[in-house]
Amino acid sequence: MHLAEIVRLRARPGAGALLALTERCSLSCAHCSTRSGPDGPQYGAEPFLRFVSTFTPDDRPQVLFLSGGEPLLRPALVAELAARGRAAGVRSAALTGMFFARGGRVPARVRRAVGGLDHLSASLDVFHEREVPRADVLAALGTVLDLVPSVSVHVTSDDDAYVDTVLGELRRAFGERVPALVARLRATGRARAFVRERAGPPERAVEPCGFALWPLVDVDGTVLACSRQSLVRRHRPPHLVLGHASRDGWPEVRRRSVEDGVLRAVRAFGPQETARRTGAPVCGGYCETCVTLRRAPEVTPGMALAVERMVAAQRPADLARRWGAGRWAEAVEAGWSGG
Repeated sequence: MHLAEIVRLRARPGAGALLALTERCSLSCAHCSTRSGPDGPQYGAEPFLRFVSTFTPDDRPQVLFLSGGEPLLRPALVAELAARGRAAGVRSAALTGMFFARGGRVPARVRRAVGGLDHLSASLDVFHEREVPRADVLAALGTVLDLVPSVSVHVTSDDDAYVDTVLGELRRAFGERVPALVARLRATGRARAFVRERAGPPERAVEPCGFALWPLVDVDGTVLACSRQSLVRRHRPPHLVLGHASRDGWPEVRRRSVEDGVLRAVRAFGPQETARRTGAPVCGGYCETCVTLRRAPEVTPGMALAVERMVAAQRPADLARRWGAGRWAEAVEAGWSGG
């Protein structure tokens, strides 16, 4: 499952489900958007297992994306979730900080877990490199390439020279086998201490939301309509709460996401335009406005479908560019043979 395909699916409502398996991480990166660390909270596995067990061949997401914190701190859970998803025809992917890669190693428990995935993506940036050297990460990825059908790297940086260096090393080491998604640092999580908030869309701009597309099962089992973990852990208004994994399955979650009027409007217009059309205030920014919404304008099924088709028609590189990848957007398509 190539990174470009995941990026394309990421733009389609309900095409995937995100599971944040833990808020623990062996690393304590200064820019972590979820503020994860060795002492982060971690709950039981049952809600995640129950939720994935509600997938059926006729009603399921196309991809199950596992994150954290560090999901591979729970390797047995990663393996079991991937297996249950596969039984219903769902492919699986995980995002890791490569905590295990010191010395270029891939421990047996990690090998067993990633061997059941369809895609593994590694975070690589100056913050991770302070704890796990880049050379060790690249050496470990060489091993992982023999275990997982597809591998990618997520590079987060505001330093153009750093990004050029990393992408150059990936190309020399792996050719076109390891694509990359480049992102800019955002003032979220621990990075709020040293990164300035970027200007969002103009107040009256129509900018469909890219966060309200895949439901997120957060670490405590709450199922949320917004995948921006740093936001929904602080704000959980009614339209962003879809249920709880201990009692609600995929069919119910998908239906609530599709039928909620505020979510339909946010996906079609964005929160600021939704607020303007309902006479609500625009409160300090794009996401900040969303959490204050209480009413929604009418969004016909035809209008919603038109927006979805417009977004889905874009190339993965175009979507990556829209999300901030800039001149490195084409890196998501390295080695991809899709159309």
